[in-house]
Amino acid sequence: MDAKNVTITDSEWMVMRAIWTMGHATSRELIDAMNELEGWSASTTKTLLHRLIQKQAVAQHGGSRPFTYKPVVGEKESMVAAADDLFDHMCAMRAGSTIAGVIQSRELSQADIANLQAILAEKAKAAPEEVQCNCLPGDQTC
Repeated sequence: MDAKNVTITDSEWMVMRAIWTMGHATSRELIDAMNELEGWSASTTKTLLHRLIQKQAVAQHGGSRPFTYKPVVGEKESMVAAADDLFDHMCAMRAGSTIAGVIQSRELSQADIANLQAILAEKAKAAPEEVQCNCLPGDQTC
């Protein structure tokens, strides 16, 4: 399953993060984790797990209980798809300032910063002077 084809709600993200972290989990392990992290009831976690299975983000394995649940979509790919979706909904002129705001608000490792600097140095070689507005047809400036 391609992560771009799976829309995950905020609550479903919490369950996915647990499954990604564990690699695979039984429903009991997920119920216990979500209860500890979020105070959720067993039925809430089971409902979210069922939705993720229907969306093909998670697969159920095993012929009998306890079933094991494994991610079908990757964590990194899902995060990139969610970020792309967010940026696809905003004016292209605002992407740079939004990315800068995200960078300023997050803790980053030295390796993360070095990677970002390398990416920016490469992008700078072909970057336009100004990114054009993509909100409406024609010459628009937001």
